[in-house]
Amino acid sequence: MKGEDEALREGEDFYWEGERMVFTEAYHRKRGYCCGSGCRHCPWRPKEED
Repeated sequence: MKGEDEALREGEDFYWEGERMVFTEAYHRKRGYCCGSGCRHCPWRPKEED
């Protein structure tokens, strides 16, 4: 079981977009690696060029 300090915090680690939970860049940095799922706020994902 996760400790209180490891619990996800709404607004810091994620936010809701309709029924979907969207992880923030802060969450990804805490996790420390890319899962390869193409997450919107992944700090390791290549930025799309205009």
